[in-house]
Amino acid sequence: MTRQLRLELRRPVSYAREHFVPGPSNAQAIAILDAWPAWHGGALALFGPTGVGKTHLARHWAERAGAVILDREDPQLGEAAGRPVLVEDVDQGVDGEALFHLINMAGHKGGGLLLTARQAPAGWSAALPDLRSRLNALLTAEIEEPDDVVLEGVLRKFFRERSIRPPREVFPYLLRRMERSIPAAREIVKRLDEAADDAGRPISRALARQILEDDTENLDLFDG
Repeated sequence: MTRQLRLELRRPVSYAREHFVPGPSNAQAIAILDAWPAWHGGALALFGPTGVGKTHLARHWAERAGAVILDREDPQLGEAAGRPVLVEDVDQGVDGEALFHLINMAGHKGGGLLLTARQAPAGWSAALPDLRSRLNALLTAEIEEPDDVVLEGVLRKFFRERSIRPPREVFPYLLRRMERSIPAAREIVKRLDEAADDAGRPISRALARQILEDDTENLDLFDG
C-alpha cells in the first residue's frame, strides 16, 4: 500500500499572551514586563536561554506598548524618537553608539526600550565606557530554563497544534527523561507524530520510550 505524503501545515505565529505558557521559571519576568511603563529609566533587558519565550513576550509587549521594532544590525534612531522601542538579540552584536542613545532616549516622554538577549547585560560587548555604565544600570528580567509546569504546558500545546491527544501517562514519562528545553519539546512531539504515523499506531508511553532510547543510542554512538 502506498504511503500518503505528510503535509506540514504551518500555522501563523501568534504572540498573544494566552498562547504563552506561564510557570515558576518565567513568572518574575512576566511580572516585570507587566509593570511597564514603570520601568526604572524606561528600559528593560529581558534575557534567558534560546527558546524560552523571550520573543513571544517581547512581541506581545511591543504590540501593547505601540513600540517600533528595530533591526539590531541597523537601528534607525529617527524611527525611535518619542516611541517605545524593541531590539532583539542584542548580545549578538549591535552598534554601540546607537544602543547608547536608545537607552538615553528610553526615559524621555513617550519613550521606552525593551532589549532581549541570551545572557545578562554584564556579558554584552560594550567598547564605549559610557555604554558599559548604562548596561550595568539596566533593569533586568530573566526567563530561566523551563520547569515541569512550563514543559508540560508546551508539550500539550504542541500536541494540540497537531490535533493529538496522547494518554496522560505520556507526559510524566517524557518530563522525567527528555532534554529540558522548549525546542526539544517541539522536536519530540514532531518525532512522536511521525513515528506513530509511520507505524500506523497511536502515540503511547511505549512509543515515547522507543524515541528516547533511539536518542540515547545515537548519543552513545556519537560519543564513541
